[in-house]
Amino acid sequence: METINLKNKFSLVKDYWNPRIIGELNDSYIKAVKVKGEFVMHHHDDEDELFLVTKGTLRMKFRDHESVIHEGEFIIVPRGVEHCPVAAEEVHLILMEPKSTLNTGNINNERTVAQLERL
Repeated sequence: METINLKNKFSLVKDYWNPRIIGELNDSYIKAVKVKGEFVMHHHDDEDELFLVTKGTLRMKFRDHESVIHEGEFIIVPRGVEHCPVAAEEVHLILMEPKSTLNTGNINNERTVAQLERL
């Protein structure tokens, strides 16, 4: 049991779209990730995802609408729902999702991170 300082963890992240494990809760990982630009439209067949914005503003694009998530807010994307995170400026996110969750879901491309680093 230790206190996790988010500011310190984010200071260790030097790239975008590469989630790092900062904790575990039951069968889920707590991840820190910096994002900037547009990701890829994807979905997760079996996992729900929580996106908590700790710095900046995130747009979450869906097929039929989009949501804006501000600093201090979060959104839960249910399994099976196609989504695409977009950040005009650097955004710091905490992700809470099952350990089985692949960052690109049903898509396998250059942004897929199969082996997560632990901070």
